[in-house]
Amino acid sequence: MKQDIDALVRQRIRALRLARGWSLDALASSCFLSPSTLSRIETGDRRIALDQLVPIARALETTLDELISSQEDEDVVIRPQPAHRADVTTWLLSRDRAAAGVVVVKTRVGAGVALAPESQVHPGWEWFTVLTGRARLELGDRVLVVEAGEAAEFSTMVPHRISAVPESGELEILSVFNRDGERAHLHDM
Repeated sequence: MKQDIDALVRQRIRALRLARGWSLDALASSCFLSPSTLSRIETGDRRIALDQLVPIARALETTLDELISSQEDEDVVIRPQPAHRADVTTWLLSRDRAAAGVVVVKTRVGAGVALAPESQVHPGWEWFTVLTGRARLELGDRVLVVEAGEAAEFSTMVPHRISAVPESGELEILSVFNRDGERAHLHDM
């Protein structure tokens, strides 16, 4: 088991280094190790010590926890359960309710139906893309039509409301909320 974690840590160090386009020399100078020591750490020819991992993690702009985490993804597939209210169905597509700072939600709205009875204002930002149909976005004094394949991003401090354009049939959108947007839009889920 320990060897599996060691191998995983070595693999992560090398992958993060390469993803940044860094040579062994570049990373070594950033974490005050010799290139040969770093090479032996990556290849498994040298034992990894905690006093080496901390500066390596810092240089790679990650945390020690992320570098050594041994959690295995039991199931990477999210199987969302629909939440229904009136003519609106919502699927939460992210785990841990904004643990990463954002929540991804798919929403289906009946023709001519609005997601909220009136415009909302709350801290944060919102981003959505139209999957099918056409969205009517009331944003302050403006009314915008967002077509399938288009996206909108805006500050939620501006009064806003999204509805399905009646003659376009059902509307499906994919939304990304920060924590404030999640609290404002998904409080019933």
